[in-house]
Amino acid sequence: MNTELSIAVNGQGLYEITPDVAAVVATSGLTDGLATVYIRHTSASLIIQENADPAVQRDLEAFLARVVPEGDTGDDAVRYTHVEEGADDMPAHIKSALTQTHLSIPIMDGRLALGTWQGVFLWEHRHRRNERRVIVNLLS
Repeated sequence: MNTELSIAVNGQGLYEITPDVAAVVATSGLTDGLATVYIRHTSASLIIQENADPAVQRDLEAFLARVVPEGDTGDDAVRYTHVEEGADDMPAHIKSALTQTHLSIPIMDGRLALGTWQGVFLWEHRHRRNERRVIVNLLS
């Protein structure tokens, strides 16, 4: 079973999509199996991360911004050749390559087998508003 979700984003950040993915599992009637969550983009990614303390999300974003800076940064200039879509585009592709485009989550007793503080997040790496497509594939 495949379901495509449309997720609206308002720029860079982590957007929790656990309820969206859990709803697909709940309506499927599947009790045990595997959910594969896949994002159909190269400038956004997916992660499983803590969903209790928003400081974790802020720290992750700040860390990745230091690792992959946007544009030219003075003497330590990062010079990207792919610049047609804006200063945040090539860094977004690199951030996506360093994270994940798909996740595998077991389904047990009709629910995602996530830990107590775990959530599924779409990590938007571009500044602009966007509509992201995420596929949830369920296997028994």
